[in-house]
Amino acid sequence: MRVVIAEDSALLRDGLVQLLGLRGVEVAAAVGDAGALLTAVADHAPDVAVVDIRLPPTQTDEGVRAALRLRAEHPGTGVLLFSQYVETTYASRLLGDPAGFGYLLKERVADIAEFVGALERVAAGGTALDPEVVAQLFGASRRATALDALTPREREVLALMAEGRTNHSIATAFTVSERAVEKHVANIFAKLDLPPSEKGHRRVLAVLRYLESGRAA
Repeated sequence: MRVVIAEDSALLRDGLVQLLGLRGVEVAAAVGDAGALLTAVADHAPDVAVVDIRLPPTQTDEGVRAALRLRAEHPGTGVLLFSQYVETTYASRLLGDPAGFGYLLKERVADIAEFVGALERVAAGGTALDPEVVAQLFGASRRATALDALTPREREVLALMAEGRTNHSIATAFTVSERAVEKHVANIFAKLDLPPSEKGHRRVLAVLRYLESGRAA
């Protein structure tokens, strides 16, 4: 897996390079601003770009704007937003298609195995959303949606799906069988009117419905 990092803190940037290197992840470039990020992605074609939301010169939304360009110009590159705080307005601008997208708080780097797992899911076209980000996106909803038909447990399952969890991981979290989780997932697909398709994108579509509900504030 090849990664490009855009983080303006030299200390954190160098730390990420070392930690990922120890886990066998190739860091093709580690840069400190949005312009250098765009150049690095064009030069190295990474599997994932790790992008700090706030980059120089204004430290506001340069990272988000760069990530939006990456999604448009390099659709094969996953994007993992990285921030110290939950900023749902910025996140929502990148959630039109959650495939190959992640948003983690910087504190998650403390668990390098979890961080690398998130990178792998994003590189494979999945999602990796911080539980706190999911909670705030979900809590921001102000309208009735198809999600209202879900039971509390089905909502919990869908929230973990949005984090990028597999059925096995969800079963472990709830201390239930995978068969029970499969039933919940099937109910979620049915209630969200997501029939089987040849493309097999129902899981991503279900997550998208979930995230759309949180953007309706």
